[in-house]
This record gives sequence, structure tokens and C-alpha cells, in this order.
Amino acid sequence: MSASEKHDVFQAIADPTRRKVLQLLAEGDLPISEITSHFSMSRTAIAKHLHILSEAELVSGRKVGREKRFRLQPEPLAELKQWLSFYDQFWDNKLSILKHVIENSGENGLKVIEKEKDEPS
Repeated sequence: MSASEKHDVFQAIADPTRRKVLQLLAEGDLPISEITSHFSMSRTAIAKHLHILSEAELVSGRKVGREKRFRLQPEPLAELKQWLSFYDQFWDNKLSILKHVIENSGENGLKVIEKEKDEPS
């Protein structure tokens, strides 16, 4: 990725460490020292994660005295929510089918067929 390209929301949340940082910041503003205390990695590594989150505009930092405090900016997550909402229809459809099968399994004669122990998988 070139220096002129910024990370987007999807890239930013792709990493589990960054998702955890977002969860921590959802509870309130934190300095980098407090964020780092929740991970088994260096302050420099956390700073890189915060930089990516800042590029995606998910996090902002501001000076408070001698320290910089980071704050969650959840607004860009709306783009992600909008994108994911399209796929809800597939998830909801599968749940409806499962509910129907479970509720009507006795009526339609549907049953789970168990494999015999000697039968190869």
C-alpha cells in the first residue's frame, strides 16, 4: 500500500487486535499506555494499529496534558453495517427454514438419521 493510500473501515477491522482496541475505546477515551496494557505487544505495535484505525477515521486522538487520549469514532461503521445488512436476508432465510424444520419435524416425518458406528464416514 502506498503512503498516499489510506486504510478503509474494512481493512481496519480485519485485524482482531484492532477490533479489540475499538471495544476498549467504546468504554471511553484511553491513553495509549492503558490500551497497551490489554495486549502482549509493544507500545509501538499498538501505535501502528491506532494509526490504521485513525486513517479509517474510526479513532481520533487529542492531547490532554502530557498524554494523547484516543476516542472511538463509530460513524464510519455505518458503512459496514449498511453493507452487511444486505446479507441479513440470507441469514434470516436460513433461520426461518431451520425454525420450520424443527417445529414441523414430527409432522412431516423428518428425522435425523444417525450413522452406525461401523459405517465409514
